[in-house]
Amino acid sequence: MTGQGRLAGKVALVTGAGSGIGQAAAQRFAAEGATVAVLDIRSELAALTTMLIEKEHEDHAMAFTADVGNAAEIETAVDLVAAELGRIDVVYNNAGTMELGSVEDTAEEVWDQTFGVHAKGTYLTSRAALEHMGPGGAIVNQGSISALVGVQYLAAYSAAKGAVVALTRQMAVDLAPRGIRVNAICPGTCRTPMTEPLFRARGEGDAEAGVAATIPKYPLGRLGTPEDIATAALFLASDEASFMTGSVLTSDGGMTAQ
Repeated sequence: MTGQGRLAGKVALVTGAGSGIGQAAAQRFAAEGATVAVLDIRSELAALTTMLIEKEHEDHAMAFTADVGNAAEIETAVDLVAAELGRIDVVYNNAGTMELGSVEDTAEEVWDQTFGVHAKGTYLTSRAALEHMGPGGAIVNQGSISALVGVQYLAAYSAAKGAVVALTRQMAVDLAPRGIRVNAICPGTCRTPMTEPLFRARGEGDAEAGVAATIPKYPLGRLGTPEDIATAALFLASDEASFMTGSVLTSDGGMTAQ
């Protein structure tokens, strides 16, 4: 756990690290010197990300499996991370799920599951990790532009992400006396496995048409990439953001500026 980089010598826990933004962040954190606890609900995806990191940065990653919305599972996994890696310095609460629907047609179980992963998962993971974090620790929570503006047919997702943003501010106030910073990222639309159903819906079954319909919403003329968001997460996790807590950082190509 030594070396060069903005997270050199630190232990970083990334949830939902098996694909998409989480995978990109886990790889970026490792490249910046962190030892990364790669956590995903699917063990094979956690193992894949760990393998990708280990090819470039030996002994900088370890795979863990848990459902972030299940208290017993995430507490066991986080305790294991601390036992194996010594402590936790950074948490990136990235794990997510997305189901389409308005308030009228979103099933109650979908609503509960969405809040269970995003809002409850952020709460449970952070609570478990805090037992192993000291002064100088950083928590990065994954919000969304849908927490800030209306996005059609994302009722449960938008509400859950709004809860994450509010929780971020509350955690920042509560944890500041302990020297632990808490910030949120609100990404614009990125093309990841989670967002493919959204693109198919917008394109009436054609994902590429959905992408084409989405791009004009962004003044920079493109969608975000997982690497774009990983870069923002790295900044908030690093000491470069040492005077930032309770902040909500948009990385959205100008979408919410309109």
